[in-house]
Amino acid sequence: MLEIKNYNIKFNDSPVLQDINIQIPKAKFTVILGHSGSGKSVLSKSIIGLLRNFDGDIEYNGCKIDYSSNKEVFQLRKRIGMLFQSGALFDSMDVYQNIAFPFFEHTKMKEQEIETKVNQLLEKVSLPGIGEKQTSELSGGMKRRVAFARAIALEPEVLIYDEPTTGLDPRTTKNIAELIFSLHKKEIETTIVITHDFMSFKKYCEHLVVLNEGKCIYTGKYTDDVLSREDIAPLINNYV
Repeated sequence: MLEIKNYNIKFNDSPVLQDINIQIPKAKFTVILGHSGSGKSVLSKSIIGLLRNFDGDIEYNGCKIDYSSNKEVFQLRKRIGMLFQSGALFDSMDVYQNIAFPFFEHTKMKEQEIETKVNQLLEKVSLPGIGEKQTSELSGGMKRRVAFARAIALEPEVLIYDEPTTGLDPRTTKNIAELIFSLHKKEIETTIVITHDFMSFKKYCEHLVVLNEGKCIYTGKYTDDVLSREDIAPLINNYV
């Protein structure tokens, strides 16, 4: 289980996250919902240890991420993967090199083994045979799929998607949401989607977290009844 306890972050004395207490259950599809500036991305960076040593605790299976050593956090990132909003592909590398990067960095696999794994990963995201393409040749949807392939390369237990559908057309958005759910069922034990686009993930959502102005105003099992709650309905309905 991923647990965030009494977590607070300030930048230049301005609160960004305030007294966040969230338990993200294992083996569930969790959606963290909030508008721009609500603290979603800051929270995701805290979970993977890019932002650390603020007030409060973030624990994964008993390991305190925010107070772990750099070496421990580096190892933990093999278990908790992150797909950044832009995909964060390396422009100087082709598709094959982008997906192979985690294997070269974190394993002692031979080149032939890595090639086989990369081809398998491209198959999983429905992009077979594009390893030699440059990232500049890819559409927005294809870039996201390549980024997905790289994100699941080391078979993380948890995968966080930061705004995975931003900037995509409706058809591509639908396809990306379906791919995320498919990877959740087949590859990734625990999925966390950070988004303002609730409609695209509503049918997959099992656990919901709602952030507003740096505060968590709801966390728990998602049911349709949540949408009608007086305290959060006006906020959620902005995204539905």
